[in-house]
Amino acid sequence: MAPPRTAEEGWTGTKATDALLRPVRAGNAFEETVERLLRTIRLGIVEPGERLPAERDLADRLNVSRVTLREAIRELQRAGYVDSRRGRYGGTFVRRSLPARRHRPRLRRAHAPGGDVEDTLVLRQAVETGAAAEAASRPIGAREAAYLRERLAACGAATDLAEYRRMDSRLHIAVAELTGCPSLTSAVADARARVNALLDDVPALDTNLRHGDAQHQEIVDAIVARDPDRARRAMAEHVEGTALLLRGFLA
Repeated sequence: MAPPRTAEEGWTGTKATDALLRPVRAGNAFEETVERLLRTIRLGIVEPGERLPAERDLADRLNVSRVTLREAIRELQRAGYVDSRRGRYGGTFVRRSLPARRHRPRLRRAHAPGGDVEDTLVLRQAVETGAAAEAASRPIGAREAAYLRERLAACGAATDLAEYRRMDSRLHIAVAELTGCPSLTSAVADARARVNALLDDVPALDTNLRHGDAQHQEIVDAIVARDPDRARRAMAEHVEGTALLLRGFLA
């Protein structure tokens, strides 16, 4: 029997796990540990069926005690996000079927984490267009190009909206990973989490999703071709399309 796939397998450049699973601050270690793990799962950094990094590694990354980490994992297990298994190939695994996201009432949106709609959209435009241009300015080898195209293919292979959102997020974060800048990767992940929270409040439009896939292809092609201006334009157009829908539905 082959060992289960883990989040550490695959491309070995700057990993999004390094950016998201960074040390937590003192004061609310348990709550922040839960938030970091949830964001890593919801953004598809560790996909359904995959194993989280080993407990000792996670505790070291997050700079928390093993007791705090175990408490956080136990609560995520109760909430239906992970399963813990014993044995040779044991560990903590993301559940293949994740809990449905609850839509927030519109009256609560202004008080949601990250602020209002316009603040989120401006942040995303700045960090994601910059990440695309920077990624395209870096040397792109065969492994990096394959990694990016793998993330692109995963979007097209998604079988439902929840999976598509995770794969979409993972592609955008992969672009940031290619910059080699963990801080930028973290900023893109934060912006993406805020956008996803807003997207939970609007209907999914098939035409928009198909258009987004075509734009994803253009972004990837521009980065692989090492054309920063083209990559920036492609990402700006893609991000603006989502912004128009969100402004329309949430204004």
